[in-house]
Amino acid sequence: MKKLIQFSISKSDGYYVAEAVDFPIVTQAKTFEELIPNVKEAVEVYLQDEDSEEIGVIKDPSLLINFEISAYA
Repeated sequence: MKKLIQFSISKSDGYYVAEAVDFPIVTQAKTFEELIPNVKEAVEVYLQDEDSEEIGVIKDPSLLINFEISAYA
């Protein structure tokens, strides 16, 4: 069972977008500070509708956030 859900974060069109690597979970926000609670809420909603054993995730997994930055920022 996975204890971790990994997210990749990028910025596009003025929004920060978080996409789960292994699950169909996506959320966005205007600021990075607003994005983190949105990610938590999106995971809660996704796990609420799924059988955690069936998808192979523990009940309260940790979240790993990877943030993409431009090479010429």
